[in-house]
Amino acid sequence: LAQGIGQVLLERTVYDESGQLLTASFLDYAMPRADDLPSFRIETVAGIPAPGNALGAKGAGELGCVAAPPALMAAILDALRPLGVRDLDMPATPERVWRAIQAARGR
Repeated sequence: LAQGIGQVLLERTVYDESGQLLTASFLDYAMPRADDLPSFRIETVAGIPAPGNALGAKGAGELGCVAAPPALMAAILDALRPLGVRDLDMPATPERVWRAIQAARGR
């Protein structure tokens, strides 16, 4: 979940005009930390094998980083819809949200 939430709200690669990566270290690239995340609890359902393979094995960890970005972006866009915002690129930083609201007001 942290990876998916970070992708939506924080993570962004930036290049300069010559193609040099400016966010090349963890000092420049915003990864989610504990204080960036809400409190959440993970629950599992045991004893139900996956029907897609002979072992009944399931993935371990992919769901959070696959499901979190579309769920969180949908929630953000639902919240902004009354203000006229119909589209927003990731990451949904405060600046990008503000700019989207200002653009929607200008239409």
